[in-house]
Amino acid sequence: MVHTCGHEFTHDLSGRPADQRAGFARWLGGRDCTDCWKAARDNDATSREEWLAARRAEEQESAAAWARQFDMPPLEGPEKALAWGERSRHQLVTAAHTALVVEGTWDEADWVVLEEKTRVVSRAGWWIDQRDADGLDLPELLDAATES
Repeated sequence: MVHTCGHEFTHDLSGRPADQRAGFARWLGGRDCTDCWKAARDNDATSREEWLAARRAEEQESAAAWARQFDMPPLEGPEKALAWGERSRHQLVTAAHTALVVEGTWDEADWVVLEEKTRVVSRAGWWIDQRDADGLDLPELLDAATES
């Protein structure tokens, strides 16, 4: 059988029921051979990994610039969690600002109080744990985290 990639390969279809062999052979003929399929998959995986690394670098730079601009303290925790925690904090706090101030009813004075509570929570793991939270929930989450 000649595959779409141009490679010829003999397939053993004896393990398939007789009434399914022709359809499967037609399907195989419309595909790349196994080696070409694996090579394409590996190239796609490399491209995805490169894209993801570039995306993470962009997010990290945005989070670092935001932390400098708003005087956020560095996070504490294991080295491998710090960058993820910074990105999570940045994303959650900016989502909260949008939901509460830009689109909501909070004024800047309300926001300043919340921003101060944000500075108190310095554990990277806490921010990572909250990464899927809605921005509207940040006041309640920070209240729970900062209660003595």
